[in-house]
Amino acid sequence: MTQPGALPLDGLAAIVTGAGRGLGRAEALELARLGAAVVVNDYGQPGRDGSGEASDGPAEQVADEIRAAGGQAVVHTGDVADHQQAEKLVELAVSEFGKLDILVNNAGILRDRMVFSMTEGEWDAVIRVHLKGHFNTTRFAAAHWRERSKAAGAPVYGRIVNTSSEAFLAGSAGQPNYAAAKGGIVGLTTSTALALAKYGVTANAICPRARTRMTEDVFSGAGFEQPESGLDPLAPEHVAPLVGYLASPAAERVNGQLLVVHGGMVVVVERPRVQAKFDSKQDAFTYDELDALLTPHYARRPAGETFAAAEVLGLKRE
Repeated sequence: MTQPGALPLDGLAAIVTGAGRGLGRAEALELARLGAAVVVNDYGQPGRDGSGEASDGPAEQVADEIRAAGGQAVVHTGDVADHQQAEKLVELAVSEFGKLDILVNNAGILRDRMVFSMTEGEWDAVIRVHLKGHFNTTRFAAAHWRERSKAAGAPVYGRIVNTSSEAFLAGSAGQPNYAAAKGGIVGLTTSTALALAKYGVTANAICPRARTRMTEDVFSGAGFEQPESGLDPLAPEHVAPLVGYLASPAAERVNGQLLVVHGGMVVVVERPRVQAKFDSKQDAFTYDELDALLTPHYARRPAGETFAAAEVLGLKRE
């Protein structure tokens, strides 16, 4: 628990990637509000598909907001999907603030297309920014924490918050690259959580639903229109407090978890459970035996039904 009058993240240093707009911006501002010094990373390309000239503008604007509110912020405008630039990002946090305590991976792009039409370039670009970008920053942050822990002879403070998506949980027909990247991020998160726990580091992933530059057309016309007054249920400000909590000392027992968050709701996602188990009555299954066991099992489900995590989680829109 935080001491009365103290900010939860006082004395801690954070990196937020993709922090120039949308979710990343809200998360950077929230971490700063809670007391963290923040490295605001954003490559600054205007197109949500990663197109356009890179610009310092978005990151600088967010850093200015943090400073205007009395916080500490520096800017990094490198591409986190570039291994060397990701290393420089971690080095910047350490040189400016003396250490790194919190890493929030948020940077991403979209290049939507059905799987039968997607190009190799569209696949590679999304995997590169989302999945490789998460790996790159995690790799160098993890090395920093491991070295500090070995030098101290004890665990240190480290928090990783990664950004997955309900596209991974429930599927997204027009986003095979994005859904695959977001699924990979969950695997990266759980592996990292196991590897770094002994050093005092936790790693968790969130699946946020928010109206941003990347998702504005996804929600348009789908019953998720922005209200004329009051806080938008899909505002990024609903997501940022959970990131602040996961980055805080209070979340020391939260590790390797996946949480869905939007509109004043947080869902803790359980790891996959066995639905049914079948044993062969001989040394190895035969086709006929599998047919006799599995076909009736799936015949009880509606034709064409697939795993629908959104309904399982109670997240399906009414």
